[in-house]
Amino acid sequence: MNLLEIKGLTKNFGGLAAVSNVNLNVPKNSITAVIGPNGAGKTTLFNMVTGVYKPSAGDILLNGEPITGLKPHAVARKGIARTFQNIRLFGSLSVMENVLIGMHSRLKSNFFGAVFQLPGTRREEEAAQMEAFELLQYVGLDGLLNEPATNLPYGAQRRLEIARALAVKPKLLLLDEPAAGMNPKETKELTDLIRNMCGEKDLTIILIEHDMKLVMEISNHIAVLDHGENIAEGKPVEIRNNPRVIEAYLGKGALAYA
Repeated sequence: MNLLEIKGLTKNFGGLAAVSNVNLNVPKNSITAVIGPNGAGKTTLFNMVTGVYKPSAGDILLNGEPITGLKPHAVARKGIARTFQNIRLFGSLSVMENVLIGMHSRLKSNFFGAVFQLPGTRREEEAAQMEAFELLQYVGLDGLLNEPATNLPYGAQRRLEIARALAVKPKLLLLDEPAAGMNPKETKELTDLIRNMCGEKDLTIILIEHDMKLVMEISNHIAVLDHGENIAEGKPVEIRNNPRVIEAYLGKGALAYA
């Protein structure tokens, strides 16, 4: 069963088609990688799925329900969360506070309840703090709850951003170049985390990534974009040996992963 279906998705900026007639089916509880050269339209695709950009044409369905053109907050409520290529944490806030912010869209408490510390609000805040702690424990940051996010090493900041995305309780998690800038140890930890999340958190994951070792290790399915268009789709072994993909993006060195 497909959790996400993208049909003929197109985004034009003036006379330029950043994404052109892209189709993609993402099965539930799978890991799908979207790869391609810089400027291929990968992040633009994410921006349309998450409501940052309104598509020029095409449809996006989540569990069979159209979500095309919804605003980002509405998309988040439907169960889609994302991380960004450039980390977007609140550096002066603590690790715990960053995760609590991720829960904001689904908490019921309002300003009145918070000001007057109503019993229901207090209970919800306590439950949120416990849940945030469990998420930080899951990504290995439970020993740094009160540390300002800006003080964390780069790899830990990436994991914090993932914990904040998980706080939304998404069905679908979009990861935009999660391994960018990581050293080999951090990349290995991230690879294990992504693989585990898919099964343990009942998640479907789509990632944009240039680290081909990571992509080939964890992906069930790979879609390749070039100049905004689908040029190939398939299992890692199929993509690895696709002559058009090798020519457009991977290069001969990618065959080492075969």
